[in-house]
Amino acid sequence: MYTNATSSVLLTLETLGLPNRYIYPAFLFGTLTYLFVMFCNMLVLTTIACRANLHKPMFILLFNLPISDMLGATALFPQLVYSIVTQNRLISFPACVIQALLAHIYGGGNVLTLTAMAYDRYIAICCPLKYNVIMTPHTLVKIIVSIWSINISLIVVQLSLLARLKICRANVVDLYCNNPSIVKLTCDDTRVNNYYGLFTIFICQAGPLSVILYTYAQILHTCVMTNQPDARKKAIQTCGTHLVIYLVLEFSGFITLIGHRIKIVSPYIRRALGVTILVFPPILDPIIYGLKTKELKTGIKMFFKINVGS
Repeated sequence: MYTNATSSVLLTLETLGLPNRYIYPAFLFGTLTYLFVMFCNMLVLTTIACRANLHKPMFILLFNLPISDMLGATALFPQLVYSIVTQNRLISFPACVIQALLAHIYGGGNVLTLTAMAYDRYIAICCPLKYNVIMTPHTLVKIIVSIWSINISLIVVQLSLLARLKICRANVVDLYCNNPSIVKLTCDDTRVNNYYGLFTIFICQAGPLSVILYTYAQILHTCVMTNQPDARKKAIQTCGTHLVIYLVLEFSGFITLIGHRIKIVSPYIRRALGVTILVFPPILDPIIYGLKTKELKTGIKMFFKINVGS
């Protein structure tokens, strides 16, 4: 097979290797997991949208996280559960590109949103008197527009570079489509794609990581120096939750992306972590923020009380 990347060709995703007796339990588990992810993230979205007391910069920024999480879950689960029940790992090239688009928009969206939330917490804890002056509605709009415009622009350009390449292989080396695995299907010179891929890794990994490290170092210093134990506890709890979610996403994403470029990383580890990125953050984000963020937890309880209990 040697065809232009824009034509409709059938590709084969990495096999799941499920014994026959596990097919329907795996299908049921995958379907329920997807529905659970969508329900929890929609619950967070709806609660923030409907509760006026949550219309604050922190929660408006948090509002973007469930949107990103649902994109990530949709990138993986529908195609995965379909292939489980049909035992068919074939996927068309356009569907593969769409899956990669959703997966990468999810990854970039989560990292950039968490970075913006870290900046918000930095201003709230380290510069509380300037918070309302800095985090104005106009500033929030600029931050949110920047998150999605930078994210989508980087990914669209990245995947658009595939259009000039010719496909000469049909076996995708991962359990779902992503840019590095699609590039490996070609026999053309992919140096431009690889260089741009490293550039996007730097923008979406090194840049946000620098902001996270700086803001949390300042937050930690402020928390240590404060004489108010309650304020210190609340700040550490909020930021600790945020940091755990960020580190899980950052570690899994970095190993997965670098694993395509450094051969010493086991393909099994790369595939496992690649799936981890699309499974655990979308599940954990609404649960952790819903349980650990007091205002959001109260808002969810009130939402159920008004809409379910009535």
